[in-house]
Amino acid sequence: MRYRLLGRSGLRVSELCLGTMTFGEEWGWGASAAESRKIFDRYAEAGGNFLDTANKYTDGTSEKIVGDLIAFDRGHFVLATKYSLTTRPEDPNFSGNHRKNMVQSVEASLRRLKTDYIDLYWLHAWDYLTPIDEVLRAFDDLVRAGKILYCGISDTPAWIVSAANTTADLRGWSPFVALQIEYSLIERTPERELLPMAKALDLAVLAWSPLGSGLLTGKYKDLTDTREGARLSEGSRRLTERNLAISRAVAAVAKELGVSPAQVAIRWLRDRQGVVIPMIGARNVAQLEDNLGALDVELPPTVRAQLDAASAIELGFPHDFLGMESIRQIVYGTSGDAILRHR
Repeated sequence: MRYRLLGRSGLRVSELCLGTMTFGEEWGWGASAAESRKIFDRYAEAGGNFLDTANKYTDGTSEKIVGDLIAFDRGHFVLATKYSLTTRPEDPNFSGNHRKNMVQSVEASLRRLKTDYIDLYWLHAWDYLTPIDEVLRAFDDLVRAGKILYCGISDTPAWIVSAANTTADLRGWSPFVALQIEYSLIERTPERELLPMAKALDLAVLAWSPLGSGLLTGKYKDLTDTREGARLSEGSRRLTERNLAISRAVAAVAKELGVSPAQVAIRWLRDRQGVVIPMIGARNVAQLEDNLGALDVELPPTVRAQLDAASAIELGFPHDFLGMESIRQIVYGTSGDAILRHR
């Protein structure tokens, strides 16, 4: 395992992050505490130091398990958790991005994690209700209090993130250093706004669902395949002819290279521009082993181009418009190709 700088920070994190939404059996499909320990031990043995959880995962059990697992060497591990999602559905102040929910959430997470600080604290999802400056100042207060070290933001529109970090820079508050988004061969829409923004602001990108809820493993053969039942129906928007075609392209590449489809999908993410860190999750050690195998896979340029073509999306306006040759000539004149670009 190699290490990456976490965006505009100096924090060193492993190039694969272990997502622990699977730690705990409360939701009916996760790993037991014993199996979670096996998964964690194998990840740590491979050199992994970056774990991601959330106060909502398995109703808090994920945080409890993670806290127990890292207690023997807390300082070695980079611990990330989140707040925002409801933990008491009938109470409006036990959800959202506001300061009250942030403070009560971080205190509860610290107790479950059995630690006195969190390395990276994520806003889990934007609520469209809380002012940006309230969120930023509350984060900054937690940093100054030593309860969190870095701030991250997840599942939020690009314009909000860019406005937030601009505000943080102007006010001298702690900025977001990382962005967590869904990104994979079947979900490339972040390439329109979120990824260019992350590059411009030097945000590390953590990619959740790198296997497209299992579609990129090749286990779903057609639109009538309903294995995993409720979990698949929840993500049924993914089960389309387009996505199945991408899955078949990944499987073909995997067969050609003699590796698994999951390893191809994860390696494709690792090769993207900028600091893109796939978040791998597993319900057993075998799944984790397969994902870790992506560390040893190399995708030739021709293969990457093949996968890019199979999964390509239209960037839409204004990207496609500005990329038209006729428009480029109007913008740059005839000297466009003579301009050397350093960014």
